Amino acid sequence: MPENIEFKNAASTASLIVTKNGEGLYLVKRKHNPFKGMWALPGGFLNCDEESLEEAAIRELKEETSLSTTIEELLLIGVYSDPQRDPRGHVIDHVYLVLDYHGKPQAKDDAEEIKYFEYNNLPEVAFDHKKSIDKYFNHFHMFGEKIKKILFNNNIEK
Repeated sequence: MPENIEFKNAASTASLIVTKNGEGLYLVKRKHNPFKGMWALPGGFLNCDEESLEEAAIRELKEETSLSTTIEELLLIGVYSDPQRDPRGHVIDHVYLVLDYHGKPQAKDDAEEIKYFEYNNLPEVAFDHKKSIDKYFNHFHMFGEKIKKILFNNNIEK
């Protein structure tokens, strides 16, 4: 392989689908551009060479929503890599379903506001987050607690 090859790499983000009752999800209102003032999934950029995508997801969840979770409670449900999905450049988004979380939702950091929306009453959302939301509601939410039992072999009897 020639030594003079240069690679241009895309940035990576983690976005999170956080539900309360399976019929809706939490969105955050963006405080900064791009899409300032629009609703979006909580999430943000990976700190390259410092953390894994899962750690970035956990950090961003805490920073933007005040909610806490663990790596074991994250389920990767989609990767979105359209070079035009973010006006800042090529950004590959990794979308996680948060299976369980703790805390009281409160907007912080890059989030101006946090609000719970029913699926049938969603606002317009930033980036291509509607694809992720639709994928969750069309393919994953129907399984509810069964996902945890199947994937994590949990004994869920609450």
